[in-house]
Amino acid sequence: MLTLIAMNATIIDAPRLADPVSDDPDDDMFLAAALAAHSEVIVSGDQDLLRVSGWRGIEVVTPRQFVDRHLGTRAQP
Repeated sequence: MLTLIAMNATIIDAPRLADPVSDDPDDDMFLAAALAAHSEVIVSGDQDLLRVSGWRGIEVVTPRQFVDRHLGTRAQP
């Protein structure tokens, strides 16, 4: 999975957000990158990021939610 991501990744030089969004200031860089890249989804299990899901139209989902919603399959245990 990581190879697939690395092969299709785009590097984004995102400016810092003007105002803090997440309760964890270190998480704002992910929101800034998503905003600069015009991304609609961030995949993360980080609780602070999950709480700000929907900010500027950016949905934050867990890896399980991403698989279920966007890959159209549910992995079997």
